[in-house]
Amino acid sequence: MGKTKKISVEECCTYYSIEASFIFELDERGLIELSRSGKSQFITDDQLPNLEKYMRLHYELEINMAGMEAIRHLLERMKNLQQEVKRLQELSANEKSV
Repeated sequence: MGKTKKISVEECCTYYSIEASFIFELDERGLIELSRSGKSQFITDDQLPNLEKYMRLHYELEINMAGMEAIRHLLERMKNLQQEVKRLQELSANEKSV
């Protein structure tokens, strides 16, 4: 397995031209997860796709934090329901083959 890379919040803000407060609020609301080392805060490379998704929702579609939380919740529910449907389909297929 490869080593997880960390990017400082400051570097991230510079690269994406966004405010650090946006990243900190995403972390506070549990939409992304920051890691801490001393006084510095970092975002891991596996969290970057989530950050980019929330940036698009917020800056391009003008969705506020509460809206992004609702979207995340609905997407998680949809994913869980899809997994349940798949499990039930597999169960049904197994019963037919018996």
